[in-house]
Amino acid sequence: MTVIKHKEQRVGVFIDTQNLYHSAKNLYHARVNFGAILKDAVAGRKLIRAVAYVITTEAGDEKNFFEALEKMGIETKTKNLQIFAGGAKKADWDVGLAVDAINMAPKLDAVVIVSGDGDFIPLVEHLRYNQGCQVEAVSFGKSSSGKLKEAVDDFIDLDQNSRKYLMGGANGRPRFDNKRKGNREESADEKALADEIKEILQEE
Repeated sequence: MTVIKHKEQRVGVFIDTQNLYHSAKNLYHARVNFGAILKDAVAGRKLIRAVAYVITTEAGDEKNFFEALEKMGIETKTKNLQIFAGGAKKADWDVGLAVDAINMAPKLDAVVIVSGDGDFIPLVEHLRYNQGCQVEAVSFGKSSSGKLKEAVDDFIDLDQNSRKYLMGGANGRPRFDNKRKGNREESADEKALADEIKEILQEE
């Protein structure tokens, strides 16, 4: 099915930050270029809201990261990392993201979910069939649910042009050797952003 994206469409972008972070890290040992992703997710349409869902650390050093996102036009919603008595950690925004998307749907023509998590399939189906929204997903195809790709109206596979959507790492090529270095030096801004992301998004 051909998906029509015209400039009058009202778009909401909902970013599963942790999902994207881990996909970029595990596939490419690189970091996410949120600005490039947002631009292509919106695709020249009317951006109504763009929200990134983030897990905060005890250190609380995420201010610079939030400011960087806000400069790109991305709002941030935070949730504290839960650490249980046995040492287990829980950190996800799935329900919160879904609730926001449903609540905003009446004011949107297109909902873009920036995640490859198959848990969002019920949300996609609800938005399409009950709310009448065009639903799109953006993520790294190699780590995305096949059923999610089938459920949405359009899927942007970040793997198809990974250099555009990543910072640092092996110049956008898959990396499987942890000792291998990237082919270019990081800028000071990229390193600062990397440090912030490492603090904000916890290792699973």
